[in-house]
Amino acid sequence: MTSIAKIQEEILALSEADYLQLKQWFSELDKDEWDRQIEADSNAGKLDFLIAEALEAKEKGTLKNLEDL
Repeated sequence: MTSIAKIQEEILALSEADYLQLKQWFSELDKDEWDRQIEADSNAGKLDFLIAEALEAKEKGTLKNLEDL
């Protein structure tokens, strides 16, 4: 049995409360990784096109207010 299969088996054996706690922890871990990736992409200039698009929309008067969405 692989390590992943063992972990999956253990997860299935958790109580509902422990499962929910693990699920919450995993969700936070995933969100933190997403934040790190967005920051790295931003620092590398990979998201600069979004700024350019927003500035162009603002210049054209088509920029939407986020509160209106």
